[in-house]
Amino acid sequence: MESGPEAFAGAAFALFGGGLLAWTGVCLRTGAPVADGVSRPVATATALLCGVAFLVTGCWLLVAL
Repeated sequence: MESGPEAFAGAAFALFGGGLLAWTGVCLRTGAPVADGVSRPVATATALLCGVAFLVTGCWLLVAL
């Protein structure tokens, strides 16, 4: 019975992580700021790190089913 919530959480984490990585890539390609009020390298590194962490966590939850 726990596989339903685990699948939902895995999908949500994976979609958010993938979306964050895609959004960060578009911002870097177009030269748009990644985050307001933060230096560009710090914002980029933080967004990439969080995106990878969310994507890995989501994939881990989906594989652990």
